[in-house]
Amino acid sequence: MGFDEPSSKRSTTIDTAARVTTRRRSTWLTRLSLLAVALIAGGYFASQFDSDDPVGALTAVAADPMKAINSAVASITGTTQKGGRGAGRGVAAAPPVRVAKAEIRDVPMIARTIGTVLANSVVTIKSQVDGPLLAAQFKEGQMVRKGDLLFSIDPAPFEAALRQSEAQKSRDEAQQASAQADADRAVMLADRGIVSAQQRDQLVATAKALAATIEADQAAVDRAKLNLGYTTIRSPINGKTGPYIVFPGNQVHANDQQGMITITEIQPVKITFNLPQGDLPQVQDRMIEGKLVAGVMARSDVAAAVATPTDYDKEIPVKVDFIGNTIDDRTGTIELRATFDNPDLRLVPGELVDVSVTLETLKDVVTVPREAVNTGQDGSYIYVVPDGKRADMRRVKVLYQDQSVAAVTGIEAGDNVVIDGQLRLTPGSPVDVVGTPQGGTRINAQAAGPEDAASVDAVSRRGGG
Repeated sequence: MGFDEPSSKRSTTIDTAARVTTRRRSTWLTRLSLLAVALIAGGYFASQFDSDDPVGALTAVAADPMKAINSAVASITGTTQKGGRGAGRGVAAAPPVRVAKAEIRDVPMIARTIGTVLANSVVTIKSQVDGPLLAAQFKEGQMVRKGDLLFSIDPAPFEAALRQSEAQKSRDEAQQASAQADADRAVMLADRGIVSAQQRDQLVATAKALAATIEADQAAVDRAKLNLGYTTIRSPINGKTGPYIVFPGNQVHANDQQGMITITEIQPVKITFNLPQGDLPQVQDRMIEGKLVAGVMARSDVAAAVATPTDYDKEIPVKVDFIGNTIDDRTGTIELRATFDNPDLRLVPGELVDVSVTLETLKDVVTVPREAVNTGQDGSYIYVVPDGKRADMRRVKVLYQDQSVAAVTGIEAGDNVVIDGQLRLTPGSPVDVVGTPQGGTRINAQAAGPEDAASVDAVSRRGGG
């Protein structure tokens, strides 16, 4: 038989458990309430936060907590409340946007690509005779002129060979003179019948053979003089020398493949670049007109690395003087070349440069800042604010655009086009125009007044485009 607990004791235990459960629920409700208040206060503080005056924002929250809560709720729900009343009766705030005016002007159609600097000519200096290299008459990297002395090879063996050839020639000349005299006498005696015709013919042939030998001796002398001249090596072009390949003291040979040094002609230089084959008709038209000019500029990464970028960020106009005769079937491009005098040696062979070529100029077209053009499923469109209050979406055709401007059809000159804040817009949606458009010039916080600057900053903070 089990033990039964008294009923008075059982009721006391149940009451204690109920009180504990109630206390726990109260604690959770309190925590949830505090969390909600914190979120609301955080939302208000975030909406009112000013990076230049965070203490002022905190002071505003502490001075009027109820206003802070009401404002936070309004910012979260997207409604406007007045005096803490009328919740749910507010309307969605119009998104802030920046606008610019569409203009009519001429727009050059520019093709941009990357080019490579080529040397006008490259010469590898090689020896034409064998012998020890005595001296180099220049320094590595030196600018040399055509005809300047570069290397000296030991001339002694070639001087001796020249003297030997000259001596051989002198000997043969003496023999030829004697043979010619014998031949002349034989002809005279043969006419008198004293010498046979056979003897006469032999002596005449001997004289002629020795005359031919003298000519061969003269060729040997000329060859010896050439070899002696090859011991002094001179520059065949104007250019800049590279590093030594063979140093003085080494033996050089006429059949050395690597050469002794390389000279690169860098005044002038050529800039080679490729354009799509679709641009070829316009390129040919400009070439016929004599107006095909390429703008050459050092690459931006190079300009950023130098101490004085102003020396490199200027575009150099260079006339194009060569259009390739075939289109590369792998890339669908055609090669063009332009010759630049390179007076200050700014461009170096192998250097990459930015190249721009003006293919055509669009006359009197409507232009807008490039930021105004958006792309959708049905093509390009622009938001226009005709009355300063609502945004209308206009389908446009982009004739040409570059990094800053777009030439379009579908809108009129003078239309106010949205250039910032498009992401929050829909056709016909209300807008809050920031600042005053001035001929397509973007309004920024530095140019606008204090109120406009604050509104511009608000657009940036709210993710407007």
